[in-house]
Amino acid sequence: MKINPKNGVDQLLFGMKQSHVEAIYGKPSKQFKDEDGNVIYLYNTEKLRLTFYEDEAFRLGYIITSNEEAALLDKKVMGKNVTEVKSELPFKSWEQEDFDSTENHFNESNWLILQSEFDVIIRVEIGAIIKDNDEFDWKFKA
Repeated sequence: MKINPKNGVDQLLFGMKQSHVEAIYGKPSKQFKDEDGNVIYLYNTEKLRLTFYEDEAFRLGYIITSNEEAALLDKKVMGKNVTEVKSELPFKSWEQEDFDSTENHFNESNWLILQSEFDVIIRVEIGAIIKDNDEFDWKFKA
């Protein structure tokens, strides 16, 4: 499962509609709306959480995965030491935020979060990039 910074994960591209995603993965294991009216798809087998933004015509804008096969720039990251992974990536600017036993390591230029617990990566979050004019840089062109 390849994580493509600024683009998406595997065949999923930021900007896809729910029908495009369902053509690839089928119906989600679970679906619900969050407090902002966004549609959330959960795919249990793939360990994916997909967010379709309500205020962007329900385009795919955010992906969270804890899939053991998740690879960032061709390197598997789940269960790996977060400090080592960050040192091997070409992204050098990281902000860290602590939450009890977990930490979020955020790289804004790629809208990428490596979430760690006990110094190992437990999930990766990636979001669509917002351009200078405050519009999303949608990668999927329907």
